[in-house]
Amino acid sequence: MMHPASVADVRAAEAAAMAVAPSGDLMRRASLGLADIVSRLLMAHVSRPTKASIVILAGSGSNGGDAFFAGAVLASQGVNVTAVTTSHSWHEEGMAALVTQGGIHVAADDIADEQLAAIGESCSMVIDGIVGIGGVGGLRPGAARALTLITAHNPIVVSVDIPSGVDADSGTVSGDVMTGEVVTADVTVTFGVLKPGLLIAPGKEHAGLVELVDIGITDFLKSSEFAVLDGVDVASWLPEPTARSHKYNRGVVGVAAGSPAYVGAALLCTGAARVGGVGMVHFLDRGDAVDTAVISRYPDVVASGADPRSLTRITGWVCGSGFGRGVDADAVRAVLAVDSPVVLDASALAIVADDDSLRTRIIERFGSGLTTVITPHSGEFEVMFPDLLAKGRLAAALTAAHELQAIVVLKGSGTLITTPEGRVFIDTEGTAVLSCAGSGDVLAGLIGSMVAAAHARGEGDLATATAAAVWIHGRAGRIAGARGKPVTALEILASLPDAISHARRGESS
Repeated sequence: MMHPASVADVRAAEAAAMAVAPSGDLMRRASLGLADIVSRLLMAHVSRPTKASIVILAGSGSNGGDAFFAGAVLASQGVNVTAVTTSHSWHEEGMAALVTQGGIHVAADDIADEQLAAIGESCSMVIDGIVGIGGVGGLRPGAARALTLITAHNPIVVSVDIPSGVDADSGTVSGDVMTGEVVTADVTVTFGVLKPGLLIAPGKEHAGLVELVDIGITDFLKSSEFAVLDGVDVASWLPEPTARSHKYNRGVVGVAAGSPAYVGAALLCTGAARVGGVGMVHFLDRGDAVDTAVISRYPDVVASGADPRSLTRITGWVCGSGFGRGVDADAVRAVLAVDSPVVLDASALAIVADDDSLRTRIIERFGSGLTTVITPHSGEFEVMFPDLLAKGRLAAALTAAHELQAIVVLKGSGTLITTPEGRVFIDTEGTAVLSCAGSGDVLAGLIGSMVAAAHARGEGDLATATAAAVWIHGRAGRIAGARGKPVTALEILASLPDAISHARRGESS
């Protein structure tokens, strides 16, 4: 498990490390790591790497200093390095080291657009050291001008620690990409620990490939509220059956899904629930014949129209995939009355959004020690929590989890799983192939099954079980889309067993 760290935690760890390390040691490690990665990129992409030309765009802070010291190493190897500064001050020691090795310094404000464009036209790579992890908002006009002109011919762009213009804590981008107020990197070389903004959209779309350089601060980092699961972490939430296992002690998941208009959603949700670790799936018959289609497809699933509260063997429910409104509101209300974990998906979320009493019930469930999970995409989230997304995805998901007292799975690029207590899981396994009709139904069924199984085992940390299900869903998408194959929800569903096998074998990439 990886634990990305906030800017405040990184600053505190750096200060603690610098108190016991030789002067300048952290910057030396950072710059050498950066220089090594840049050298490898030049070897891979430039015909004569030792004769290549690179441009360092640098502001006034230590971020620019890291770039200058790395540039000095590269210049000593024969690379042509030009530092273009975008502010009236800069890291003087780093600049002196670069100039000593033959690097050239140009102040962006002192030269015309044509000269900046010419510098960019002749370079193979740009190192972005304009703003570091403490930066707020988009780039200022002078820096944006230099960035736009120098990158006009699409060189390789390497960002130092964080792409300039991306908030390191939240991934929010307030600047305009088209006017050069935020950098879009091919590679980001980050130091010491991952920053959440590199993993959360829209920031992750600007980071490119993220390379982590150890600079010796990990022992000084305090525990983080952020977590990223890997295959080993996920495997513990999908234990293989033992000699003492039977269908009931493995857990039973109840599924309330589908409608005459959306029978497929019931099939996808139920199909995923079957493989998420429980010993049995119980489908709720709501008198609309959807259960007939489900049982015909999955004869191992049982169905009844009994009140969910009377089905005491069920250890968790998933509700809402493929629902309509009206009569289905009664099903949502009935499921929320049970004394076990509940996962609400799709139209169930719209039903909750329209009914304050259901919101209150979810809050009351939390007070009684019962877990509720909601799985909105951004559109569904906006209906439930109008205007919250304007604060950024991370802040919105945390606020929603606190207000509703529920685990929030905010789906999208870098799916976020947040808890009422303020924990954050950032998913890095899912890819764009998951953006297809029915994918969310598969995810909901899988979360419901894994949460029900965990609850049956007496596990209390259902947020991590939820995050593990999101990981499996993402891995299934990767398997389904291997070698460029087209992906639909059916392929994702069919790939879930292989994804689970990958996790059980400890495969993380």
